[in-house]
Amino acid sequence: MKQTAVLLMSSCCVQGLHVEVFPRRPLFRLGERQQLVCRVQDCPTMPSVSWSVLGDRPQTASVSTNGTWSVISFNPVMMEHEGVLLCRVGCEGKNKQIMTSVQVYSFPSAPLILGQDHLSLGAESVLTCQVSDLYPAELLTLNWLRGDVVLQSVMGDPGSGSVWSEYRFTPLELDSGGNISCRATMDLQDLPAEDKTRVTTVLLNLLYAPVVEMTSDSVLVMAGSPLTLTCIVAGNPDPTVTWSFRWADGRSQVRGLGRQLVLAAVTPSEAGRYDCEARNSEGNRTAEVEVTVHAPPTNTSLSVSPGEEVLEGQQVTLTCRSDGAPPTTLVLRREGVELQRTDPASSSSLSFSLSSAQLEDSAHYQCEASNQYGSQVVSSSVTVSAHPLQVEVSPVVSPAEKGSGLVLTCRASGCLHPPVFTWRTDEDQIVLRGTEQDGLSLLHLQDLKDEGGYRCEAECDSVIRTSTIQVQVYSFPSDPVLEDPGPVLLGQEVVLHCNVSSVFWANQMRILWLSGNTTLMSESVVFSGSLQNVSSVHRMQVQKDQKVLTCRAELLMEDGDVWRSRKTSVHLQVHYPPRRTSLSVSPGEEVLEGQQVTLTCRSDGAPPTTLVLRREGVELQRTDPASSSSLSFSLSSAQLEDSAHYQCEASNQYGSQLVSSSVTVSAPPRNTTVLVLPSTVVQEGQNVTICCQTVSFPLSAVVLRKLTNGMELYSSNGTFLLVNVTARDSGLYQVNVTNDLGFQVKVFSISVRERSTSVPPSLSAVLVPVVCIAAGLAAAALLLDYLRRSRKKGFYQLPQSAPPSA
Repeated sequence: MKQTAVLLMSSCCVQGLHVEVFPRRPLFRLGERQQLVCRVQDCPTMPSVSWSVLGDRPQTASVSTNGTWSVISFNPVMMEHEGVLLCRVGCEGKNKQIMTSVQVYSFPSAPLILGQDHLSLGAESVLTCQVSDLYPAELLTLNWLRGDVVLQSVMGDPGSGSVWSEYRFTPLELDSGGNISCRATMDLQDLPAEDKTRVTTVLLNLLYAPVVEMTSDSVLVMAGSPLTLTCIVAGNPDPTVTWSFRWADGRSQVRGLGRQLVLAAVTPSEAGRYDCEARNSEGNRTAEVEVTVHAPPTNTSLSVSPGEEVLEGQQVTLTCRSDGAPPTTLVLRREGVELQRTDPASSSSLSFSLSSAQLEDSAHYQCEASNQYGSQVVSSSVTVSAHPLQVEVSPVVSPAEKGSGLVLTCRASGCLHPPVFTWRTDEDQIVLRGTEQDGLSLLHLQDLKDEGGYRCEAECDSVIRTSTIQVQVYSFPSDPVLEDPGPVLLGQEVVLHCNVSSVFWANQMRILWLSGNTTLMSESVVFSGSLQNVSSVHRMQVQKDQKVLTCRAELLMEDGDVWRSRKTSVHLQVHYPPRRTSLSVSPGEEVLEGQQVTLTCRSDGAPPTTLVLRREGVELQRTDPASSSSLSFSLSSAQLEDSAHYQCEASNQYGSQLVSSSVTVSAPPRNTTVLVLPSTVVQEGQNVTICCQTVSFPLSAVVLRKLTNGMELYSSNGTFLLVNVTARDSGLYQVNVTNDLGFQVKVFSISVRERSTSVPPSLSAVLVPVVCIAAGLAAAALLLDYLRRSRKKGFYQLPQSAPPSA
């Protein structure tokens, strides 16, 4: 609650001690920086000065004391600084105090008026006035003023930060351009007069629909004269003015914008009603002006139908028209003699007809149009032509096949009634005579044998016109006969015959030999005047691309153009020996054992070739040329023995072609065997031969290893020799056979015993040679088998040869 700002005491004087606070009646504006000073006088010692606030309020101001002066600062001034402050002073044991009341306020801006730009004439309107950021609001009064007259007042509410007021009224026309003010007054006692009252004044801007204040009167002008139409309008906001021309059918056309419409030179077509429309956001108004245009005759015309040049007996119509205001009088004359006149009140055009034009109607015709402002004359000439009879015979070119019929047509034009037709031969013999309704006469000729000329005569009103035609007879009954030469060998010369029978023609015949669209030979034939048979011979060397051969016979016109043609084609049976023979191996010539291998043989030949597939000269498969043009042979699982040289032979009766391919089958070592001679149990001092036998391709490396001490021996042929063995040579041995595709291991043991009772000499003498002979035979057999298989390039076995020894 606002405390009453009452000054209880501004100074104190007790027994010579003086205390004073200034300013005496503090009135501070919110947000500013202000100070209060407490001064002590007549204290012989240094006084003590302090500030306190009455009531249960905190002290938020800052205090600074310097001797006999104490300053309390408010930075910035806030509403909680409002109230009673005490300045207490102590001097030589005596205490004095002085009270002062601080009052704060806020009145930062003038009133704000809204709504003055949306006032509509004659409609209730609302203006709003508002003052914001006030304190104390209950001391502010808002007044609406027109001049010095107060229209409405309102006071603020306690605790509010703003005061606002609505003023409702209905603007009248006399209010337009006037002012209205909103005055705010803060009723604080010590507030300076210039800060106590703030006034805002606005101009009343009244909006109203357009009003047409003045328009041009209806006018009458002469064509070609300038014309300015004026439309004066008022309205707020300022209206836009549009001029439109109204046609007789109700359509309108915009002719201009602005308060004036200027027509530099008026034409009769611009006569009529003009609308002036004024429009703004409040509405629109329209006024109209009638314009009448007078003019002497213009655009006068004289037309002749069907045209200025007509045939005798035709109907001719002359039509005269003219524009003018007021309407014109029209007069039609022929060579100066009046033929017809119009009444301007009843018609704007004149029409005069000649139902059947005569030669004497060829003349100069004039049409004169006139009114009170002047006249205009136009003229036209009419020419009547007599008997434009024309005769035409068709067809222009009239070839006809010998023994057939032909229809000749004679057409007469330019005759007003059906003419009389007469047909004659070259010998002036009449073959047909009569009258036709459609101007056409048809002459039917039957079973033509010889050429000849015919003449058609057409008579109309004693006028005769003639046209002649020459009939050409021909014979071209059948297509050329082209003999089939049968099978021909590629590159060989062949002789072809083309015959055309029973031909006759007045001009030349041309025979063309064609391969596709390429002309191979051309020759011309001239006829003697009777039927004849024509034959053409063509010699050619057969090429691979000449599949179809054509003989075309053409009858030529005099200018060399083709009039009629016939043709016959024959398909050449071009034979040739086998070519482009190929043998492919899939997936390739080098495969792994067990893979599927497919050999495909193809060849081109005519007639189709017989294909034979052989392996090392042995036939594997043969094709029937009537059923297939390729051969396919598959090895479902390739073996080492399938490594071989394969040949494909293609042949027909003209020759053969041979191609070949090699297949190599690779395999890791397998079927490995180890032979120990003379035995795995021997006596000290004996020699031991170890023979390793395996099947693989490519060649395997053989390693003999003693497992107890790691000793290794290498052999390129798989044979090892242990010389003069001792007991230390006893133990386990391992043979490792390896190539690029894999390996195989064999383990065996050798036992060496000390010498004891020897074998009977006779037995030793027999046993060792037998074993050696057996080993030698086995080695020879293995070597022969290896050589055989190595020729096939698909198999080998380690041979027995001089072994490494240890």
